[in-house]
Amino acid sequence: MGPRRKRRAFLFWRRFRRNRLAVLGLAIVVVMVLTALLAPLIAPHGPREQDYGLTLRPPGEGGLMGTDSLGSDVFSRVVYGARISMVSALISVGIALGVGVPVGLVSGYFRGFWDEWIVMRIVDSIQAFPFLILALVIAAILGGGLGYAMIAIGIGFVPAFVRITRAQVLAVRGLDYVEAARAIGAGHLRIMLHHVLPNSLPPLLVQTTLAMGYAIIAEATLSYLGLGAEPGAPSWGSMLYQAQSYLSSAWWMAFFPGMAIFFAVLGFNLLGDGIREALDPRTYD
Repeated sequence: MGPRRKRRAFLFWRRFRRNRLAVLGLAIVVVMVLTALLAPLIAPHGPREQDYGLTLRPPGEGGLMGTDSLGSDVFSRVVYGARISMVSALISVGIALGVGVPVGLVSGYFRGFWDEWIVMRIVDSIQAFPFLILALVIAAILGGGLGYAMIAIGIGFVPAFVRITRAQVLAVRGLDYVEAARAIGAGHLRIMLHHVLPNSLPPLLVQTTLAMGYAIIAEATLSYLGLGAEPGAPSWGSMLYQAQSYLSSAWWMAFFPGMAIFFAVLGFNLLGDGIREALDPRTYD
């Protein structure tokens, strides 16, 4: 990393850490990532272990977070659920980035009939559907399962990344340094990859962070409806579905996975807001 990049990274971190809520969000995300990575070391039991002699035990008597209707340790399942949520969010957002960014880049750079009447009309058509409804329909068509759920969520995110990338490219493509690159004979691919795309990354970084939180909610929703993780898997959404029959007698079955979803989404949202504020030129020293 060169001196200029080091200085820019230092200035970014200095602006970022001023926002205490953003630092809190980063801490939550770091804890979630470490929990997902170290789940076998943190969880006292396997996520599928069952003991029918210890069903519906409250926290304390049945471990840190109690046990569920099958005698499984809720704490262990919540810990392993972080792994499913993180993997689902990373893959689904990765799919959206892998499809949306190249399409938005090419569309915004070349413009013309392809941009106005094909790409943007398809994007408009997809965005006419509410995100969760679209993901639900796609997952149902594909046949359910965690892998198809991640694909469905990724497809649902693609239009947002296409629009953001295209908007940034339209703002950058006519600037002086891009015109100078054209004047010295640089090809379209080199201009797009070395001049246009790098200067379009800040909004994409913010959108990626925020999309991670939405992806966690979407995965939990699809798993709750039976279109995500397989039955018995320690998905937070599946745990909520299992808990719905015991809300009055075993509140902890729904409370702890629900709080896990809440803090995970809160962490990514606070982190995304902090990154957006730190990258805002109006906050520069």
